[in-house]
Amino acid sequence: MVRNVVDFFRTLRGFVFATIMAVTLAVFLGVTLAASLLYENIIARQAEQTSSTIANQTFNSMFQVMRQGWTRYELEDFMASTKAAFVDTPFEMEIYRGALVEAIYGTIDQPPADQEVAAAFAGQGERVIQQDDVVRRIFPLVTRTECLACHSNATPGEVLGVIDLRQDLKPISAEMRRNYVVLFLLCGVIVFLIATALSAFAVSRINRAIHQFGSRVEEVNSVKDLKEMDVSDVDFYFDEFNQSFGHINELVERLKDVAVDKDILEFEIRLLSKFIITSEVVRDWREFIKDLLIDINTIIKAHTLVTIFQVEEEGYELEVFWYIDVSEETRVEFERIVKLQMESSEHFHKGVPVLNILHHVAHTEYDNNGNLLQLTSEDIELQTKSLLLETPKIGGVVGIGVQSEMARDPIRHIVIDSILTTLLNLVGSVKAIYKYTKDLEYYATRDPLTSLHNQRMFRELLGYEVGRASRHDETFALLMLDLDNFKTVNDRYGHAFGDQFLQAFASVLEHAIRPGDFLSRYGGDEFTIILPEASEEQAYTVANRIADSLGKLMLPAPDGSPVRATTSIGIAVYPHHAQDPRDLFLVADNMMYKAKRSGKNSIAVPDEHEMAEVFKQVGEKNLMVLNALEEKRIVPYFQPIADLNTGEVIIHELLMRIQIGDQIVPAGEFIDVAESIGVVHKMDYLLIEKAFAQMHEQNYEGMLFINLSPKSLIIGEFIARVRQLAIEYSIEPRRIVFEITERETVSNLALLERFVLDLKLEGFNFAIDDFGSGFSSFHYIKQFPIDVIKIEGEFIRNMLQDAKYMAFVKSIVTLAQNLGMKTIAEFVEDAEVMAAVRDLGIDYAQGYFVGMPDPALMARYPTDPGREA
Repeated sequence: MVRNVVDFFRTLRGFVFATIMAVTLAVFLGVTLAASLLYENIIARQAEQTSSTIANQTFNSMFQVMRQGWTRYELEDFMASTKAAFVDTPFEMEIYRGALVEAIYGTIDQPPADQEVAAAFAGQGERVIQQDDVVRRIFPLVTRTECLACHSNATPGEVLGVIDLRQDLKPISAEMRRNYVVLFLLCGVIVFLIATALSAFAVSRINRAIHQFGSRVEEVNSVKDLKEMDVSDVDFYFDEFNQSFGHINELVERLKDVAVDKDILEFEIRLLSKFIITSEVVRDWREFIKDLLIDINTIIKAHTLVTIFQVEEEGYELEVFWYIDVSEETRVEFERIVKLQMESSEHFHKGVPVLNILHHVAHTEYDNNGNLLQLTSEDIELQTKSLLLETPKIGGVVGIGVQSEMARDPIRHIVIDSILTTLLNLVGSVKAIYKYTKDLEYYATRDPLTSLHNQRMFRELLGYEVGRASRHDETFALLMLDLDNFKTVNDRYGHAFGDQFLQAFASVLEHAIRPGDFLSRYGGDEFTIILPEASEEQAYTVANRIADSLGKLMLPAPDGSPVRATTSIGIAVYPHHAQDPRDLFLVADNMMYKAKRSGKNSIAVPDEHEMAEVFKQVGEKNLMVLNALEEKRIVPYFQPIADLNTGEVIIHELLMRIQIGDQIVPAGEFIDVAESIGVVHKMDYLLIEKAFAQMHEQNYEGMLFINLSPKSLIIGEFIARVRQLAIEYSIEPRRIVFEITERETVSNLALLERFVLDLKLEGFNFAIDDFGSGFSSFHYIKQFPIDVIKIEGEFIRNMLQDAKYMAFVKSIVTLAQNLGMKTIAEFVEDAEVMAAVRDLGIDYAQGYFVGMPDPALMARYPTDPGREA
């Protein structure tokens, strides 16, 4: 109930009603109070006058009685009758006899004289006293000359007696107030009725105008409706309201000029979410643009979206995305107009051709006659809005345009510009990543020099072929090939000719094998061939065919001399020689070295005695690893990594070595054995502890990269052990970077991801080692919070001699920069490569030119090897 009353007074009607009532009642109460006070004052003055008259009349009557010589009893009877006359009136009278009269005529019964009466006897004179609604007149009876006849003891002017006349005004005041209350209630009802009527009248006039305005506002559902809305005829009747509403009307007119559809703004916001570029978007970026055009048409009618790309320095390529398919005539006319717009722009190079124009259609519609959409030249020219750049953005994008009806509205150009700017960055980024990803995907499994599969792909397929042959109870052969005397060719004729020699050798191998055989470049001048469903005899036949083909190969050297090739080939057959991929490769590799030792240009197949010797060597390595771990002969080595901006060595990579007497065994000779027997994580713990101890002792302030295999990372106790070691040696986690490698396939990426994220939460950082050597590197970027990319050393070493290697390195650098990751170039072995990686924008360099691995963490290196050279 109270809430309803409060809500009523918050309405316009309630406010007007309350205002009228408050003002009226305030005026009425004020007038009533003033009249009441005035009336009471008049009554008091009338009472004073009445009392004066009665007192004078009483005195005169008494004087006349006394002049006649009345006896005492007659005088007392007169006074008693005079008092009796006021019994039923508001007056009371008392006549006091003074001491002069009592001296002659004796005393009478009379009330004791109070202070006021005594003062009158003392000569204070006539007075009127008002107290508590009682008016009291004190009237002294003063001696006249005529009185001396009877009052011989008095003198003129002396007081013989006092008349005390009192009038009670309470009955009159009470009746007056009752009459005022009745009058107030009556007037209150009249005022209430008048206030209700006035408020209803005022509110009805205002409500009618508000309802008229509101009904027109409800019809506004778009900017178009707003522009058509007219509220100029709305009349609130009151000038003040009309003036205020006039300002609102002016505001509405201004809004018509600047308003933009809510749907368009919401579309812009949705468009921002498109910046989340997923692998699906990159893979199908053209379909993504088509879907984007369909999205745009839910808000604004747009016929086309045009992207303009600069293809290197050769020219421009346009891709036109049509919302609805158009006739061939419209396409030709559209191409003509777009070319004219490009030629008229100051940002486009004159004379540079448009190489290609590709058209894509989101969906096809026909009119009633079965024809495609036809646009006129005027429609295309008037409705085309373009954003052209002076220099290409990422991905080579230099311009973008939309062909939409919104282009006719100059006000909406602001929205169009915003959409085009957003799309320009979006499309450029998507196409750039698409291009780079395609390159990276290819070279992740391919050797850039020979286009053969690379080592990582070979390892995966060797494991796959072992599993396949095991399931089908089949045999297959593995060939390991090494190009004889290749180092001599490289040193004598240079790397460029050496690369040509390797390419020619790879071509011979491709032509010597079957379509189903798997050929790869293992590294350097080593190649491998997997021959599915092949016996030892078939493998030997293929090896002889390769040797015969190579006998016919001859390349002219830069000096004109002929250079020929020979190869040493080792053969291993599954399952006769080994049943494990690693062991099978070990046998083929040993046989290849056996062929070399036998004079090169030969083929070697293991016999039973050689198989025993091979596995004996493996057992010796197992024992070496276990003894080194037990005796804690794991030694940390530190290889410097230089900052290419400052030349300072602020990072070291931690490397593992085994010390046997005075001999230092590198990790490449035992790490596979350690992983196969399951002790690599224990070696890592010991290595990290020794490295942390040296960092703490030498107060090393730089960063330390620790190369760990995924198997080490997913050991359950790893996080706790590393955290505890960091605490013990006061090492801040942010200074430690774990390098994730791909030596072993991780079957449970989700498990690995959880451990990596846990370490990341502890403050440790992560890098991908040998990035580009395997396709799973890209999965690692997607799955894990990677901070640093270490570029595969093979690409760095050969990028100055081979354009494919250079393109691959550039792609990796661009990808890392877009993802906010740092880059490290591995295998920096001379000043020329050092300068090149600096020019490419790579952040750090690592290699023998920067510094060799050293057991001393604080070893001294040149401040800037590149500049010093």
